[in-house]
Amino acid sequence: MDISLFYFADDASASPTGCYDLLLDGARFADDAGFRAVWTPERHFHRFGGLYPSPAVTGAAVAAVTRRVEVRAGSVVLPLHDPIRVAEEWSMIDNLSGGRVALAFASGWHAVDFALCADPPQAYRNRRALLAEHVDTVRRLWRGESVERVDGAGERTAIRVLPAPVQPELPFWITSSGSTETFRTAGELGGNVLTHLLGQNLDSLRRNIQVYREARVAHDGAAGHVTLMLHTFLGDSDDEVRARIREPFSRYLASSVDLIARSGPTLGDVDTLSESDRDALVRRSFDRYSRDSGLFGSPDSARRTAQLLADSGIDEIACLIDFGVDRPSVLKGLEHLAALVAEFR
Repeated sequence: MDISLFYFADDASASPTGCYDLLLDGARFADDAGFRAVWTPERHFHRFGGLYPSPAVTGAAVAAVTRRVEVRAGSVVLPLHDPIRVAEEWSMIDNLSGGRVALAFASGWHAVDFALCADPPQAYRNRRALLAEHVDTVRRLWRGESVERVDGAGERTAIRVLPAPVQPELPFWITSSGSTETFRTAGELGGNVLTHLLGQNLDSLRRNIQVYREARVAHDGAAGHVTLMLHTFLGDSDDEVRARIREPFSRYLASSVDLIARSGPTLGDVDTLSESDRDALVRRSFDRYSRDSGLFGSPDSARRTAQLLADSGIDEIACLIDFGVDRPSVLKGLEHLAALVAEFR
């Protein structure tokens, strides 16, 4: 079982200064303590995750302050971008990091994000097909192949990426919110899987992993790699941790109430929910995540959860740590997590 750090801060407007201190301090800690990777996401135009509009920028920052830990995007929303530019940027980071880059690719889900595209409605409608097409382009460029484009003079020209990346092949993940077809596609493409428990429980995740393994073995004979994102905070006891996270984690969940609504039974238009309904939704979500869908509690509790996940076919836990607990407490909790890293390593 690999253990990594994952960042997805809830409120980009909460702190005008020092808002990336936890990212950099945590990355340094992970590097020294033997964590596998540091992941940063791509989010646009919303306070939930809004600190992270560019995983290439945060990835370069992480590369600059670390020596060993892998630098991963979780995820690049590939239909929003020219794949040539994605390959260029991440090839630079592969060089800056000495060959530590890996990317998860996602098709995107939020229509507003597609305002970045030249033709937003078309890109949004075709995002899944664009994902597969762009993944292929990025991987070909990474290997040193060329792609043809029309230049400013109207001439067709062959494009290659410079600088050439350090790694001959790009390690890549496909991000899935729980769709069995996406798990199958990841296996068919020869990629890994990045997923979470927002839209699936552990039983359905086990079934999806089986579908993925079968498709991956059929593709290249490999078992592949499944990474699960989990909100994480460890302390001396379960009760202490639950009390410590209740207020900040509830605020975090409230800021993503539209995502919570999509993960459960149909609730209608989330904007029409009353304040009491929203509060009830957040309370139910807190109970679920704190008890069954997170890595919360004492080191012994975390060890049991991690072992259950390993037995279920999970290869890596990507620990979401920036959900509102103050930075000194988060960093102190990482000391407990480091002991778990050493044990599983």
